[in-house]
This record gives sequence, C-alpha cells and structure tokens, in this order.
Amino acid sequence: EEPLAHEKLFPLLGLVRVPNTRAGFAAIVGAPNAGKSTLVNAMVGSKVSIVSPKVQTTRMRVIGIAMVELPESARAQVVLVDTPGIFKPKRTLDRAMVSNAWGGAGDADAVVLLVDGRPGLTEEAKEIIAHLSHTKTKAVLVINKIDLMSRERLMEVAAEFNAAYPFEQTFMVSALNGSGTQDLLKYLASRMPESPWLYPADQVADVQLRFMAAEMTREVIYERLHEELPYSSTVETETWEEMK
Repeated sequence: EEPLAHEKLFPLLGLVRVPNTRAGFAAIVGAPNAGKSTLVNAMVGSKVSIVSPKVQTTRMRVIGIAMVELPESARAQVVLVDTPGIFKPKRTLDRAMVSNAWGGAGDADAVVLLVDGRPGLTEEAKEIIAHLSHTKTKAVLVINKIDLMSRERLMEVAAEFNAAYPFEQTFMVSALNGSGTQDLLKYLASRMPESPWLYPADQVADVQLRFMAAEMTREVIYERLHEELPYSSTVETETWEEMK
C-alpha cells in the first residue's frame, strides 16, 4: 500500500505505522475541583496528575496516556490532557493557568467538559459553555461524582446541561471509584483519528520523573497545610539521584 504523504515523515519523527491503530488528544476541561485529575488518573490506570481538595492544584497541562483495545483487533492511544481548572482570573498566574486550559482544548481531537454534578448548572459552568459556544467547539459532557447523587437528581442535571448546549454525548461517572470511566475512555478511543501511536505503548505520562517528584511533594504540602500555605507556592527539585 502506497503511504500517504504525511506518513513519509514518520521515520524522521520517530513514529512507526502499526496496522489498525488510532491516536489522538482528548482535553479535559472544567471548573476547579470538578475532578479532572482524578478522572485522568482513573482512565490511565496510574497516577500521572496530583490530586488535592484545594482549588487550582493543577497549574499546567499534564498529559496521561491510555492504551485502549477496540473491536476488530484495533488499538487506540488516547492522550489525555489534564488542564487547569477554568475560573475568573485575578492574578498573572491565574491568567496563565486559564490560558493553558483553553490552549489544551484548542487542538484536541475530542473535548470533554467535566462537571461536578451536585450543584447543577453553576455560573462557572455557564461561562465555560459560553466559551464552547463562541468557539463552536464540539464537546462531550461528563457528569462526575455520581456516587454522591440520587438517580433523580442526576437525570435533572443531565437534562439541564443538555438544554444549555448540544453536547455530542453525555456520560455519568465517579472518577473516585472508577464507575463509568472505562465506557468514557472507549468512546474517546473511537473518536481518535487513524494514526501511528504518538508515544511508546508502555508510556503513561509525558513528564520527567523529577517533575513528577516535585508535583508529588506539592501534593503532600497541600494535604498537610491550609491557611499557612500560599497557593502560589511551587516546588523545585534541586538534586536528583536515581537508585540502582
């Protein structure tokens, strides 16, 4: 079979064409504390993004990589982009975080709006939907924390959001216990374009180990401290030693 023009670049880019494969990016957007990092960790099956009940824990785009088996012996690589929470920025750091979040969604093959289902259609959610509408972005609605909601309330929230925006699909999940997350992942995998894998099949994240170590240290700090901790704090790895 004659390769497509862009496939001639694969060897130069270090990519390998494997028959019947898909690969692409899925951006997870939403308000702070909707559970984006927990959802990405659940779909990847490994901790690639730190989690905290404190708002604005995720400051930059973090990439998790999930491999998915599809029908007819197909395999897909879903590159999940965990974005910072979207909120009204007040400081320079805030503006950079929000810009980072929307930048992660701009070129994605699929966009997921993750919401905490309990409060329903909040003002934050309305502003995010307004941005999706303005940019004509196709999106999937994922209602999170269903383990804390009644079925009746869940149906009300789903109807409320779908009346506000024409979402392509609606999924209901508990990122914390994993309920519904694999169905969402399989759907996202089916949306990925035919492509060689963008990362090695055994890679689960696109971050250096020393960066992940710094992030895990920040996670522990957020867990242990409260008012004493400025949220603008960061952690920098000064020394790094690999144990043999």
